[in-house]
Amino acid sequence: MSAVLAPFPPANTALDTSSLSSNTSSLPLWDRISAWASENKAVVYTIAGVAVVISSAGVIYYLSESRKADVEEKKRTSKREKRRNKKDKGSEQDQPASRTVDEQPVEQDTKNKAASVESDPLEDLPLIDELTVETFSEQQRKEYALKLKAAGNLAYGDKRYNDAIDLYGKAILCKPDPIYYSNRAACFNALANWEKVVEDTSAAIALDSEYVKALNRRANAYEHLEKFSEALLDYTASCIIDQFRNDQSAQSVERLLKKVAEAKAKVILEGKERKLPSPSFVTNYLQSFRPRPAPEGLEDTADLEEESGKGQLRAGLQALTKKTSDGYESASAAFDKALELQDLGEHDALAYNMRGTFRYLRGENADALEDLNKSAELQPSLSQSYIKRASMHLELGNREAAAKDFEKAMEQQKEDPDIYYHRAQLHFILGEFAEAAKDYQKSIDLDRDFIFSHIQLGVTQYKMGSVASSMATFRRCIKNFSKVPDVYNYYGELLLDQQKYQEALENFDKAVDMEKQTKPIGMNVLPLINKALALFQWKQDFQEAENLCQKALIIDPECDIAIATMAQLLLQQGKVAEALKYFEKAAELSRTEGEIVNALSYAEATRTQLEVQQKYPQLATKLQGMGPGMGAGMR
Repeated sequence: MSAVLAPFPPANTALDTSSLSSNTSSLPLWDRISAWASENKAVVYTIAGVAVVISSAGVIYYLSESRKADVEEKKRTSKREKRRNKKDKGSEQDQPASRTVDEQPVEQDTKNKAASVESDPLEDLPLIDELTVETFSEQQRKEYALKLKAAGNLAYGDKRYNDAIDLYGKAILCKPDPIYYSNRAACFNALANWEKVVEDTSAAIALDSEYVKALNRRANAYEHLEKFSEALLDYTASCIIDQFRNDQSAQSVERLLKKVAEAKAKVILEGKERKLPSPSFVTNYLQSFRPRPAPEGLEDTADLEEESGKGQLRAGLQALTKKTSDGYESASAAFDKALELQDLGEHDALAYNMRGTFRYLRGENADALEDLNKSAELQPSLSQSYIKRASMHLELGNREAAAKDFEKAMEQQKEDPDIYYHRAQLHFILGEFAEAAKDYQKSIDLDRDFIFSHIQLGVTQYKMGSVASSMATFRRCIKNFSKVPDVYNYYGELLLDQQKYQEALENFDKAVDMEKQTKPIGMNVLPLINKALALFQWKQDFQEAENLCQKALIIDPECDIAIATMAQLLLQQGKVAEALKYFEKAAELSRTEGEIVNALSYAEATRTQLEVQQKYPQLATKLQGMGPGMGAGMR
C-alpha cells in the first residue's frame, strides 16, 4: 500500500522492516515504496532495457533470467566442483572489490602458457626502450610484447611487482594493449598505488571500453580513493556489459549506492533547515491520537490575554484545527512562545508536550526528548508524553526503550485506549501482527468511536492472511463510519492489493469527494495518490496517474508520498532525468538520516543510469537488446 496512517513518523533503518509488505499502511515511506516496487509486477520498471527491482532497504538490484539461472546453477554445484572451477577460472574472475590484492589478476596467454614455464621468455630479446622500439617491425613488436607479458606474469606470480611493472611497461612500448595496461594495474593494485591503478585501467578502457576486468579494477581503486560516485559508475557499466551475471559486481553496486547516499546524506543533514514536514504528514500523526476537549481553563470561552502563556497555549491548540501548513506553523510558534512567557500553571506539562511534539516532527530529536521528559516529570498522568517518547525511541531503533515507555504509560493510565493503539503500531511495524491485533482490539473495546483502531485492525487481519475477517472489519467500518473518507481510502487499498481495480477506484473516488466536501482547504491527498497507483497498475494510464499526483502536489507541495510516486511513474516511462529531480526533492524533504539515505539511494541509482548512457553510449543499444523477457526474471 502507499498510504500512511502515521502512527509513528518513519522509523530509522536500524529497524528490521524487511518482513513487512506493501499491504502495510503503517510502513515508513521508503520501506513502503520499496516493498510496493518489489512485490507488484507493475512497479518493476525498466530504464533503457534494464529491469530494476527495489529491495526493502532501498537499494537497487539488477536481475535477468540468465543471472537467475547462474544463481540456481551455483546452488547445484558440489563443493569439489566449486574448488576446481575456482582454480580453473582464477585468472579470469574478478575478486571482490574489498580485496586489496587479486589472487590471479593478470591475463594469461593460455596457448603459450606451457612454453613460458619451460623456457625463459626474455631469452633472445634485444634492448627495448623508446628509441629501439622504433626500429622493430610490426611482427617483431607483437612477438616481443607477448614475451614481455609472459615474463611480467611470472614476475607477478613471484610477487616481484616492480619487475613486473617494468616488463609490462616494455610490452606496452612494443604494442599498446588493454590487457598489458590492466596487468600493470594489477601490480599497482598489489602495491596499493591506487592513483596508478586508475591511470592504467583508464588507458585500458580507452582502448577497450567494454573491458569488464579493467572497469572492476578501476572501480576498486576509486573506492579506495573514496571516489564513490566514480566507483559506482564503473561497477554499473560492468554489470550492464556482463549482462548482470556477476554477483560480486552487483553487490558492489549495492554497497556503493549506500556509501554514496550516506556521504551525501551527511552533507544534507549538516545544512538542512529544520522545518515541519508536509501538512498531510503532520495531520496523520496528530490524528493518531484521540481528539480530546480543551483542558479546563483553556476553552474558547475562557478569558485569557492573548500575550500570556495560557493565551498562547490556547492559540496553538486552536491553530491545530486548521490542518494546513500555515496552521501548523502558527501552532508551533505559539507553543514556543507559551513556554517563553511561562505563567502556565497546571498546563505547563501540556505546553512541554506540544512543543516537544513539534520539535520531534521537525527532526529536532534531542530537544524534543528533553521536552517530553519534562512533561512526564511534571504530569506523569499525561500518557501522551510516554507514547510520543516511545515513537522517538522506535525511530532511533531502540525497541526496548519504546516498550518501557508503553509500560510506564500503562502504570499511569491503564484504561487509556491511545496506549494500546500506539503499542499495537509498534508491534505492527516490527511484524508482530498477532500482538498488534490484540492491542487494536483492546483499543476498540475501550473506545469504539476511534476510526483508526478499526482500520488498522482490518489491515492487520489482512497482513495475517485473514482476508475474510479483514473485509468484514472494513464493511463494519463503512456501516458505522460512513461519513469518514479514511475508511474508503484504506478499504480501497486492500481491494487494490487484491487487483479488484474497479472497486478500488470507486472507493478512492468516494474518499476524494468526501475530502473535498469536508476539508476543501486542508484535504488529505492520499486518496488521489492511491487512485493514481490504481490507474497505473490497472490500465498503465501514465498520463492520468501523473495528473492526479500533480493535483496532490498542488494541494500539498511537500507531500513525500506524492513526490515518491511521481518519481516512480516518470521512471517507469523512461523519463529518467525528470524522475531524478523528484527523487532528489524527496531526499530534501526527508526528516531522518535513514529516510534521506533511502531516498538518495534511488536518486543515485537513477543518476548513474544516466551517466552510464552518456559516457558509454554504445551500451544503450546493448541494453535495448536485453529488454525482451527481462521482466520474467523479476522477483
